[in-house]
Formats: sequence, structure tokens, C-alpha cells
Amino acid sequence: MAEPAEVVALPAPIDTLLAAAVARRFYLEQRSKVEIAREFGISRFKVARLLDAAVAHDIVRIDITVPAEIDVPLGRALTERFGLRHGIVVNLGCGDGGTAAAPADPRQSGRWLGTAAARLISEIAEEGDVLGLDGSEAVDALSEAVTRLPLCDVVQLTGVHGRDLAHDAAIAAVRRTAAAGGGRAFPLHTPFLLPDAVTAAVLRSQPATAETLDRFGLVTKAVVGVAAWDAPHSPVYGALSERERETLREAGACAEVAGHLLDADGRVMPTGLDARTIAVSAAGLRGVTELIGVTAGGRGTGAARAVLRSGLLTGVVTDAATARRLLRHDDPDDPARTAPSSRSTE
Repeated sequence: MAEPAEVVALPAPIDTLLAAAVARRFYLEQRSKVEIAREFGISRFKVARLLDAAVAHDIVRIDITVPAEIDVPLGRALTERFGLRHGIVVNLGCGDGGTAAAPADPRQSGRWLGTAAARLISEIAEEGDVLGLDGSEAVDALSEAVTRLPLCDVVQLTGVHGRDLAHDAAIAAVRRTAAAGGGRAFPLHTPFLLPDAVTAAVLRSQPATAETLDRFGLVTKAVVGVAAWDAPHSPVYGALSERERETLREAGACAEVAGHLLDADGRVMPTGLDARTIAVSAAGLRGVTELIGVTAGGRGTGAARAVLRSGLLTGVVTDAATARRLLRHDDPDDPARTAPSSRSTE
């Protein structure tokens, strides 16, 4: 029988305080052991011993309470079906031992999907990349979950949806993500939708806005939310007249991504709003080397299918229920399904 592991002793009160300080820097501030050792004037081996002692003496408690896991086979099936490079499927509401549990609430589910997207972008990002983020809730969740990135700049791809141009969630997300990699943040302190084309043109010409817009063409990797075109709080849907909505509905409007509407076949639909919006163009999205879409289930399944058919995405992060519906309903012989685009894995 194996002998029980030796518990690292903490002989003095000062060591308890030191262990707590070291643990705080390592677990909460994401500092390396070398950095911590330099700050406290101790060896990195002592840092490691103090971290072990902090866990052994309940100064630090590590609880693994994630009600989700990654479904690798489903993710692989999505990549093969839609010609993607990355397919991340999160099995939400998974209880102990992998048994099914009650589904998480939509907000919490969105957080887990954002966490998965953060993990993916951390793995594929390289030093010197320019990372693009839209103003979706998925990106907000990603920015809260990401901890480390290679050195890269982060660019906001769509204007602000709320009224507070200084403290909008989209701007905060860009800044948080840039901080994770030590790069520069290029936010857009402008509304996504302006009253008229003239006002939009004036704002685009402002130095700070122009500086960000000029970097759209430099974006190498991006993450965007995918939603139903008439989802609650959609700025595009809200800006349309009832007659325009009905026309688009009859034409098959299905999805919204980065301020652009797509029909069920994945074609970008004209809305007449482009001159009034401040956002990356559909052509700009298509030019991004790695474009990751994040979508949840419910009414978002049709939207996800539309965007996947468009060929815009190189990767998708979604939940298991949505992935199964996508695979079940998207028949390979469906004439509406487009062939894999140049995004396909080589």
C-alpha cells in the first residue's frame, strides 16, 4: 500500500500569512512562481512548498464544481460536417459521473460557452496576432474567463449597443482580453447604429474611431456571437420598420452575426442599415483567417445552421443539444447546404 503523502508543515504564524500571500498571487493574480519568488526574496522551490502547504492546511481550497464537460466526438462530427477547423461542444448540465442533470440556466450556460471559447482562443492565438471581438454576450463571457494570451492586440469589431459609451460591456471586454496578453486595446467609443449616414460618416472620421477601423483589415483571429436575427435586444431588428422586418422575414432572415443578417442558406441579406452602422463588414469577416462563432441552443439552432452554411466560420463553440440538432437536421443531401468553403481543413 502506498504511504500517505507528507503534509507540508507551517510551523509559525508568519509562514501562514506568507503562504496566503503567495497563494493569492499564484491563484488569483496568475503570477508565475519565479515572479513570486523575486517579490518575496525566496527561492521558487520555497514558493512551491508554500503553495502545497496552503492547500494542505485549507488556506486554499480547490473545488471542481464544473457542471459541464467537452464532448469531443460531437465536436469532431461538427468539424467534419461543416468543413471547420475547430468544433468545441460543451455538454451542459452534466452531473457526477457524466449523468444527465437539470440544464443550467441560460446565463450560466452562456458563461460556460464563453469559458470554452476563451480556452480555444488561448490555444490558437499566437504572438503578433490581432484579435477581433464583437459586442455579444458570448464575448463578454470569454473576456471574463480568459487569463493568459500571447502578446496580441485586441480590436472591437462592432460599435456600442448601450447608451454608456465609456463603460459599455463590449469596451470592457476588449480591455480585459488585451490585458490577458499584454497587448493594446482598440475599442470603439461609438454607437453601433447611428440616426443617419452623415452622422455615421462623421464619427468614422474621428481619430480614435478611425484608428480602430483601420485595424479591421489586420485582424487574424476573431470571436463573434451567433444569434437569431430577431433575438431580444437586437439593435438591427430594433432599427427596422415593421414593413422591413416582414420583408426580411418572408425572404428567410435567420441569423445575425456582428450586425449582419443571414438567410437560412447563409447568404448575407441587405438591410439598408450599412451606411448607418459602425462595424466590420461582411467581407471583412470573411477575410479573417480564424473566425470562431459562439452560439447556444433554443431558437439559436437555426441561426447556427445558417452561419455554418455561410462559410464564414472556421470554428464553432456550442452546447451538446444544439450540436445534435445541427447534425440531425442538416442533411448532407439537403440542396440548401453549401459545399465546404475555403475555410475547410486542408
